[in-house]
Amino acid sequence: MQTNTPPRSTMRLTRRGRIALVATGAVLVGTAVAVPLLILGHGKGGRPATLVIPEGWRASQVYAAVDKALALPPGSAKKSLAKAAAKLPDDARGNPEGYLFPATYPLQKKAGPEKLLARMIDTANEKFNGAPIAAGAQRNAMNVYQAVTIASIVQAEAATAADMGKVARVVFNRLERGMPLQMDSTVNYALGRSTLRTTESDTRIDNPYNTYQRMGLPPTPIDNPGEEAMRAAVTPPPGDWLYFVTVRPGDTRFTADYAEHQRNVAEFNTHRKKSTGAAAP
Repeated sequence: MQTNTPPRSTMRLTRRGRIALVATGAVLVGTAVAVPLLILGHGKGGRPATLVIPEGWRASQVYAAVDKALALPPGSAKKSLAKAAAKLPDDARGNPEGYLFPATYPLQKKAGPEKLLARMIDTANEKFNGAPIAAGAQRNAMNVYQAVTIASIVQAEAATAADMGKVARVVFNRLERGMPLQMDSTVNYALGRSTLRTTESDTRIDNPYNTYQRMGLPPTPIDNPGEEAMRAAVTPPPGDWLYFVTVRPGDTRFTADYAEHQRNVAEFNTHRKKSTGAAAP
């Protein structure tokens, strides 16, 4: 247990400055904003031949994409989930978040949404229950569902693939020290949105996904992670990091020292103010 942990109200972890990524054209993963339907080719009658589910999409985004690809009324895919012959972990309690595996899926003629969702879940089970992931989860004293939950946070929080392992290590270090995770991505999930700014009032919401107020992992994954994020979640590199902030694109700083983190956040705020002309939150 860390003995010099600052007060929870001041110990913000993830003010990472992803607004700068938008300016450079980078993709923000795990967002709840409108996204384009990604297709590859078309079948007969103009129907998409395949559907691409990107890494980090939430279940709500996957449902919307399936509805659009199959020309169904909004909400059809979500309603069809109960008919999908797919096995979710008991811990999921019927919630497929984290198990709609990101990949390219063929859209077979007359196939309904339940078959498409079932294939995504089956693919996730194949990927996650194999030896590398399952054994890695066991080595870290967690089950596969917990590993998927951590991977979903990693997917949402890491600015680059190279940072994924370090973000995972931050999660483990905080859990081991009994510290709240304080991840903006989980607050965004609770609020059903994605934003580059998380206010103090946001961090005080009464919600099980608010990792500023609740200890431990959120109750479910917060998006559908890809293989890189899963590998990071079960094989994080050694390190004592507890904080991180992306000061500018390509410059994410990890540290175990809170005072150093405060300096990094101050530099991020200064850089953001100069680049956007807006006051930092």
